[in-house]
Amino acid sequence: MRKIVDQCAEAKSTLGALLSLHSSEKNAILLAMATAIERDESDILAANQDDILQAEADGLTAALIDRLTLTPSRVQAMADGLRAIAALRDPVGEVVDGWVQPNGLKLSKVRVPLGVIGIIYEARPNVTADAVGLCLKTGNAVVLRGSSSTYRSNRAIVDSLDSAIPPGLPPGMIQLLEDTSRAGVLELVQMKQHLSLVIPRGGATLIQTVVNNATVPSIETGIGNCHIFVDQSANFLWATNIIVNAKVQRPSVCNSCETVLVHRAIAAQFLAQLAGALVDNKVEIRGCAETCRIVSKAIPAQDSDWDTEYLDLILAVRVVDSLDDAITHIGAHGTLHSEAIISNDHAAITQFTTQVDAAAVLVNASTRFVDGGEFGFGAEMGISTQKLHARGPMGLAELTTTKYIVLGAGHTR
Repeated sequence: MRKIVDQCAEAKSTLGALLSLHSSEKNAILLAMATAIERDESDILAANQDDILQAEADGLTAALIDRLTLTPSRVQAMADGLRAIAALRDPVGEVVDGWVQPNGLKLSKVRVPLGVIGIIYEARPNVTADAVGLCLKTGNAVVLRGSSSTYRSNRAIVDSLDSAIPPGLPPGMIQLLEDTSRAGVLELVQMKQHLSLVIPRGGATLIQTVVNNATVPSIETGIGNCHIFVDQSANFLWATNIIVNAKVQRPSVCNSCETVLVHRAIAAQFLAQLAGALVDNKVEIRGCAETCRIVSKAIPAQDSDWDTEYLDLILAVRVVDSLDDAITHIGAHGTLHSEAIISNDHAAITQFTTQVDAAAVLVNASTRFVDGGEFGFGAEMGISTQKLHARGPMGLAELTTTKYIVLGAGHTR
């Protein structure tokens, strides 16, 4: 097994070659990678099936197994994502700002790659292709630390992507760590001499482990206790369809809805309608006392339910007295990820979007839209829930930094 430090050092050694690539060359490689993924679909799915069988034998939850499962459509989505990234404007070299000082010095603020990006992720083998595509487009090398439960899938994907890199370029720009141990995570996040940024994607334990132990700059991502507030002016059909979509379409991901808050003025009428749709979709309802009074199949919620990211077909439901109460609840229990309001009241919408603190605030739309692909980024490196450098879905621009280029003509100070 190769040492983590050696793999990180090899990734760093490729930065010069990456910086020399023109946008057209990067795009050509991305398109070749997409073709390779399609060509190798059967090998990727076979490796993934081995991971699924092992996960089932190890007793992983249904939600985690769903996260690690690849299907032909999900493999195709990886290829499509790479093509979408190739079609986007390359941010590297963009002049963000420029001006001339009174003394004649010419200053330009220019986007440049970050360097070597380490990404630590659980399950979700599709993240492998997304991360490689975004890093290649922005001239960054990437060190991938997937979970042991998806190592075979990740290996097959990386081998496919590597096969598309032209012979003249160093192959080490994509590194899949062979060490998938927990101790290896702690070692990786302290590779300050080789890594420029670490991005953890996964559960709360992983993210906090990275944030609390990293000496490399890190970005907090992904924990999604997402709420939908149904205002008294809401369109009931919209609200029902949006909530069912946000909970059911893919419950195991961070932008699925975990808690619904309903204005008391419409609770009796609306919850009766919503409950039927949720039960039809096999969603377990954990409700406050008022919700349980209205919905006979609801299970009484515990205090912990308001803070739980279920990642499963379970939904917490609470009746609130007002918009202010909904905003207060979200402030106390939200994770700064994605929050939504269903309303036709302009004043209520304005108050909600102004006062709710989250990376994304949605109006009359499902929280499932908070995604790099849905935002037009081609893919995403993660969804940042912090406020420095990057916030929300992280696309190409968030994987760059800036430097100043100063042009003089014999200037001295």
